[in-house]
Amino acid sequence: MHAMQDETGTPLTSSPPSTPAPAPDDRQGRSRLFALLIGVGVLTLVLDQGSKVWALGALTPGEPRDLLGPVLRLNLIRNPGAAFSLGDSVTWLLTIVALGIVVWVGRAATRVGHSGWAVTLGMLLGGAVGNLIDRILRAPGFGRGHVVDFIDYFGLFIGNVADIAIVVAAAAGAVLALRGIPLEGVTHGRHETPEDSAGSDDV
Repeated sequence: MHAMQDETGTPLTSSPPSTPAPAPDDRQGRSRLFALLIGVGVLTLVLDQGSKVWALGALTPGEPRDLLGPVLRLNLIRNPGAAFSLGDSVTWLLTIVALGIVVWVGRAATRVGHSGWAVTLGMLLGGAVGNLIDRILRAPGFGRGHVVDFIDYFGLFIGNVADIAIVVAAAAGAVLALRGIPLEGVTHGRHETPEDSAGSDDV
């Protein structure tokens, strides 16, 4: 038996396969995607809060300004609810929902392996935090603050930049899901490296 083992050069017992450690390039790629997510989130937040500060200083409630006639106007309001003035009496619940979104995005951010998802989650994070800041810091009180809305669409509902980011993120997420691109960047039966996804044109 020893002779056979010496001749073949293979052990009679096989050791269990070891799980390879993540490659340095893979870790660096995910770090870049995480940085992209945070960058998009910060940019979205700055645009949202900056536009709200401008609206509060430049617009007067009850005095809308036409941009594209009745299709698109600037119309400043303080909204205690969500879109279409839903949830006016449950502002605390909307605050909790926004906090839940922020927590979920924070957990998902550590698994992002595709640039499209990084941008999508960045917009969602920035939009959720933008409206959450209003809920926490604005009148009438902590957690019950009214959101600053000023973009009037067709006279049907009034929103802000954070709302736009959230809607665009939802649409982009749906497109990514329909294309079979999961959060981790696994597509078409193979693992897509963060370098591949960061350099792709996928949305």
